[in-house]
Amino acid sequence: MDRFDRKVRAIDFFSGIGGWSLGLKMAGVDVINSYEWWNKANYTNLKNNQHIATEVDIRQLMIEELPKNIDIVVGSPPCTQFSFANRGGNGDIEDGLKDIAKFLSIVEYVQPQFWAMENIPRVANIIEKELQENGRLHKFAHLKPIIKVLDISEWGVPQRRKRCIVGNFDFDLLNSYRTKIVTRTLGDVVESLSGNIVKDSIYGIELVKNELYDHVPEEFLSFEEERMNREMKTYHPVYNNMSFPDPLNKTARTITATCTRVSRESVVIESPEIKNKYRRLTVRERGCLQSFPITYQFYGDSYSQKLKMIGNAIPPLFTFYVAQSMLNIDAENLITPIDGITLFNPPEELPKITKPDTAGKSYQSTRKFRAAIPHLRFKSGVRFELMNFFNEDIAAWQVKFFYGNSKNIMEFSLNNYLLDTLKQNESVKNIYELVLSRITNMDKIINSTNALSLQNVWSRRQESGLHPYEIIDVIGDVTGSIINLLIESEVDCITIINQILSDNLVTLGSVKILKHSTATLAGLIVCSIANTLFNKKPFKK
Repeated sequence: MDRFDRKVRAIDFFSGIGGWSLGLKMAGVDVINSYEWWNKANYTNLKNNQHIATEVDIRQLMIEELPKNIDIVVGSPPCTQFSFANRGGNGDIEDGLKDIAKFLSIVEYVQPQFWAMENIPRVANIIEKELQENGRLHKFAHLKPIIKVLDISEWGVPQRRKRCIVGNFDFDLLNSYRTKIVTRTLGDVVESLSGNIVKDSIYGIELVKNELYDHVPEEFLSFEEERMNREMKTYHPVYNNMSFPDPLNKTARTITATCTRVSRESVVIESPEIKNKYRRLTVRERGCLQSFPITYQFYGDSYSQKLKMIGNAIPPLFTFYVAQSMLNIDAENLITPIDGITLFNPPEELPKITKPDTAGKSYQSTRKFRAAIPHLRFKSGVRFELMNFFNEDIAAWQVKFFYGNSKNIMEFSLNNYLLDTLKQNESVKNIYELVLSRITNMDKIINSTNALSLQNVWSRRQESGLHPYEIIDVIGDVTGSIINLLIESEVDCITIINQILSDNLVTLGSVKILKHSTATLAGLIVCSIANTLFNKKPFKK
C-alpha cells in the first residue's frame, strides 16, 4: 500500500447498484460520492454502501463541481447502444460514445492516480479505433489507457462474464492474483442458499433461512416452457448449443439484465428437491452469482427491476481485486473477501417484496409457433420447421425447409409437386410402399386434429387436444425411421437431392445439405407427406 500515505479517496460514475463502490470499500478505499441517473439503482447503492449517492444525468454533470483530491475514478458507462449494435445494427454507437467521452473527460479533469472503466467486450475494439487519429475519442489518447477483455470468473466470481476493462492500473498485478483465488461454481451458490442455515459461499456470512431476502423460487417451468428453453439452447438453428439444464459443477453463464421464462439467456437449473423439474434462478441466486453478499438488498419496485439492476452490475468481488491492484497489494498479501466484507454494514431497511414471474396463462389467438423437427436440425440456419401462419385470423400449419447459410437463408416448398417428383425417382419408387407403412402413426396423429384445434391449444384457449410439439415429435420419429430405411436400402441420397433442387431451379447454397444428405432426403419425403395431411384439414372456424 506504499503508493498512498493517507486514506485513499474514490468517486464512482454510472454507478448502478454499487458494484464498483462495494469492491473499493472492501479494499479499504473511501468512496466519496457516486453518480447514477436511475433512481432505484442509485437508492440501492445509497442504502447498502452508505456514502453520498447523487442521482444525476452524468452527461449534464458539471465536472468543475466534483470533489477534490480524488485518487481513483471508476465507472461503467451504459452498454445499451453497443450491445444493440451487435444485434442487427439497431444501436447508436455515436450516442454510446458520448457516455465514454464524458467519463474520460472526468478522468482528464480529476487527474486521479488510477482509473478504470468497464463495458461489454465489443467496446474494446471500438475504443481502440476511436482513440486513433481522426477518431471520436482521439483527444483522450494522451491518457494512454490499457484496454483488455477479461473473464471475471478468473477472479472468483461464480459466473463466466467477459468484460472490457480500460484503465491505467497494473493489469499484470491483477492477473497475478488469479492463482490465489478460489474458483466457485453455480452449484456452490445454489447449495449455499438451500439449507436452514444459509452461508454465503464467497463471504462466509451466515443467516437463518427466514432472514434471507429475495430468495423466493419461481414456479417450475411448464412442459411448454421447458421444451422451448431446451430447443433454443440445445438445438438453436444458428447459434452455438448450450446445456439444458445449466450444469451445477461449472461457473454460471452470464447473468443478464433482461430475460424471460423462455429465452436462451435465462439460466435454468434442475430443482435440487424434485428431479426432472426445472426453474430459473431467484433474485438472491442471481445476486450471489454477481458476487453481492447475501445481506446486500435490492430496492426495485418490481421483480423485473431487481433482475435488471443485478444483471447490469459489475461484480464487486472483481472490483475488490482491481482496487487491491491499485493499492499495490501483492498476491501474497491479498485481502480476502471474508476479511474485506467486515467493512460492509448491511442496510437496516428491507426492500419491497416482489412476486416472481409466473408462466403465461393465455396468449393472443394468433400466437406464432415455429420449431425445428428432430433429426432435421443441421445448424447454420439449415432445418425443417413446423410453423403456423394466418389468413387474417385463420390459422394454418405447414412444415417448411430452410437452407443456405446463416447470412442468406432460403426457403424450399414442401408440396404435392415435390412429393410427386420424389415418387417418380426410381430409388424412391422402389421403397415408397415401405415409406407408407412407416408413416401410419403420423397419418393418424395429424388426422386426429385440425388447424383451429392446434392453434387453440397453442394459444391456451383449449385445454385438451394435440399440442404442436406432439406433432413435431411424431414427424421426428417417422423421419428417424425413414433415415434408417434409406440407409438400409443404400439409396444414393446426394444424387436425388441434387436432381430435386436443380429441377426446381434452387441453388444448393449449403454444404450442410450434402453432409446430411440422408436426413435431408428423409425430411423432404416425410415433411411433404405431412403437408399433404395438413392441407386436408379444415382451416376455417
